[in-house]
Amino acid sequence: MTEWLSDPQIWISLLTLTGLEIVLGIDNIIFISIMAGKLPPEQQPKARQVGLMLALITRILLLCSLAWLVKLTAPLVTVAGFALSGRDLILLVGGLFLIAKSVMEIHEKLEGGHEHGPTKVAPQFAKVIVQILLLDLVFSLDSVITAVGMANHLGVMIAAVVISIGVMLKYAGAISDFVNHHPTLKMLALSFLLLIGVTLVAEGTHRHIDKGYIYFSMAFAFGVEMLNLRLRAKTQAKAAPVAKS
Repeated sequence: MTEWLSDPQIWISLLTLTGLEIVLGIDNIIFISIMAGKLPPEQQPKARQVGLMLALITRILLLCSLAWLVKLTAPLVTVAGFALSGRDLILLVGGLFLIAKSVMEIHEKLEGGHEHGPTKVAPQFAKVIVQILLLDLVFSLDSVITAVGMANHLGVMIAAVVISIGVMLKYAGAISDFVNHHPTLKMLALSFLLLIGVTLVAEGTHRHIDKGYIYFSMAFAFGVEMLNLRLRAKTQAKAAPVAKS
């Protein structure tokens, strides 16, 4: 145990992996925030906490099932001469679900839902949690594969996952409030999820897409939106004295 703690390579691996797990978990937080935002305000914090705790449990269980995880990469079924593994099927189904869910959410935001119909009923807490759990499985698989590829010690992998989820739990509320209070930012987040869904489908069909391009495009779009929000705030601040006079 002492040798484990005194090995600098272990600490470097832990810090690097924790950082990557946090980056990989941002899309998970965005999805959880959007889904939790459909619930009544008093249930939203609980939904975010339950969603992230489910993500933690899922990732630890997957890490402890490394032998099963390795078998997921072996061909499971062949469709029209195209071999698909268990991992491929999970990524395909998860990606298609994420694309469908993102498109439905974008449609609802643009069309305004059923404003002229009966009063819209908030989705049930359990239904939202089930949807979060399904996507947690997909996001967790990607996260765990990254962990397995970067670290050789199960303890390091579990520690990195626990720390990253702890950071997400601390800032999930602030991220959720920020996204929900800015409609354009929420639309951008849904576009990110749509892009991630397409990436998952591509990965499931053995079309590798360098994640660096995805994260760079997301960061660039987010930076532009931050400039837009700042410009809008300045414009409103200048317009306020004129309105008062």
